[in-house]
Amino acid sequence: MAESNIKQPSSILIIGVTGRLGYELAAASLQASHPTFCLVRPSSLSDKDKAHKVQVLSDSGAVIIEGSLHDEESLFEAVKQVNVVICAVNSKQVLDQKPLISAIKKAGCIERFIPSEFGLDPDITDISGMDQGFYSRKSEIRRLVEAEGIPHTYVSCNFFMSYLLPSLVQPGLKAPPRDKVSIFGDGNVKGMFVGYPYSIVHFLFCITSGGGSCDSFTYKLVNLSHVLSLNNQNG
Repeated sequence: MAESNIKQPSSILIIGVTGRLGYELAAASLQASHPTFCLVRPSSLSDKDKAHKVQVLSDSGAVIIEGSLHDEESLFEAVKQVNVVICAVNSKQVLDQKPLISAIKKAGCIERFIPSEFGLDPDITDISGMDQGFYSRKSEIRRLVEAEGIPHTYVSCNFFMSYLLPSLVQPGLKAPPRDKVSIFGDGNVKGMFVGYPYSIVHFLFCITSGGGSCDSFTYKLVNLSHVLSLNNQNG
């Protein structure tokens, strides 16, 4: 019998499926017919909203594996069943990916690891020491992944439109200020604003599936002066 040239869908382990991005990633993985595995902390199942998300994914065909980033044995059991791992835990848990990296190295079957990033590139971001080590922790995970020789892709989406545009890119605010706006630099440096979470999900599955088109990936490349101009026009 002749060998088929059709590439089989990647089997994917997603960590962080009870969060907004992780849940959408798992749903998209299932929709794309990838064998989808979800690592879920037992404590999440006692939370009504999180348990509902897990049940929806399970009913859609996902394999739910109980475990956590602090339990390397459960991580290894989950990792050895797949060839792609996507981690979508929140920023406070970035360093908790270290046991996951050890499990991936031990399993030896992972063709692509996408660690939890999805924001600004930590290796080139400099915000004058105001991040309290936020970006250095992400860089630390990058260096560990590279040192272990794990095949990987870093996804840096820059700014999320839904997080920053409502406040006119004013740190700490959720709505446009009424009295004054801080302009960083001369206001002409452009930034990429990405739709969250759907543009990120679309892009991730373009690169995960291999051969998919990313032509419709949605983003806006604008500077702060232009953002303020648009706000004044609409105000």
